Amino acid sequence: MTQSSLTLGYVPGATPAKWARIWAERHRDVPLTLSALAAADAAAAVRAGTVDVAILRLPTDTSGLAVIPVYEETTVAVVPTDHLLSAADEITASDLDGEPVLRPLDDVVAWADAPGASVDHRPETTEDAIELVAAGMGALIVPQSLARLYHRKDLTYRPIADAPACAVALAFSQGVQSELIEEFTGIVRGRKPGSSRGQAQAAPKRSAREKTLAKQAARAAAGKVASKPGKRGRR
Repeated sequence: MTQSSLTLGYVPGATPAKWARIWAERHRDVPLTLSALAAADAAAAVRAGTVDVAILRLPTDTSGLAVIPVYEETTVAVVPTDHLLSAADEITASDLDGEPVLRPLDDVVAWADAPGASVDHRPETTEDAIELVAAGMGALIVPQSLARLYHRKDLTYRPIADAPACAVALAFSQGVQSELIEEFTGIVRGRKPGSSRGQAQAAPKRSAREKTLAKQAARAAAGKVASKPGKRGRR
């Protein structure tokens, strides 16, 4: 491995702790540095080389990047705890019809026909929008991890059953041949230590002579069993 360290960027709501722990267990001599990134800046940070690999949200401009889908998140609506929608365990898009909805400038939910009546004011960030939800200015549609990240006692969230899922992916620069990046992508994919690209090593093929000897041994063993006299009971 030519690199002496690896830098992993991650967007708000992403949880790289598990992968970082596995990395530390397998590569004690190669530090993994975690770098928090704004969702809008993650892909550019990879292209610029600020980070070696990033956990980011799709869709985004991934030109020049290799992208590996990792998982999808449930889309939820964040509302005050005393809101009418909080009475249900799950809602649908139609439940938000006519409801004031905040659209922050860093909105990461790709929903072209998202329900609700957009509030004229667009807060800079999702975190700012959370404050406005608490102030009663409207609901907020976000991936579930962001609702958890910005959790407050006076707010709650409900899954939107018919909303599109929010995709999370791993991205790194195309054409970069790095063993460390390959190792990290293997960890994310669940590759076991010592395996090659996640594939179990095939058993070596036997030669024709070995196959013949094995067959002869099997026939000989079968013959001994057949010729062995059975026990006779006493009269």
